[in-house]
Amino acid sequence: MPTPLPCNATDPHAAWLLYGQVQKFVVAISGVESGETLERWVFNVQTDGEVVAKGETGASSTSKDAKDIQKEIQAIVRQITASVTFLPMLEEPCAFDLLVYADKDAAVPATWEDSDPRYIQKASEVMLRSFTTTVHKVDAAVAYKNPDEDI
Repeated sequence: MPTPLPCNATDPHAAWLLYGQVQKFVVAISGVESGETLERWVFNVQTDGEVVAKGETGASSTSKDAKDIQKEIQAIVRQITASVTFLPMLEEPCAFDLLVYADKDAAVPATWEDSDPRYIQKASEVMLRSFTTTVHKVDAAVAYKNPDEDI
């Protein structure tokens, strides 16, 4: 079994990722006044269960070069930044929630609570780049409320 990453009770994400207990992270951006979800950023996480079961979290012959992983992550961050060109302007003050789709047996902090999925009715969706490591593949997408749908 792999050695757990150092993390505290308020940040279980690292351990969840290490043990393959997370399937998805969602950042839901909602209007403060309307309470309506305006953007929903989804990061689907696929974990190589064999690698986790073997505890192969260090370098091996099948490891992907750290520089290549960093380049892929930089590319997705640039794409997220460039999304301002097609996402509608958010006209009201907004707040965000982080939704974590984890295994039922994952240790969840007592202060966390269940949430609805914060789907957007009649959303427009754009798939973003993916990135892979030796252990994980992350696919990203953004769904947003298209103001033209209200007409």
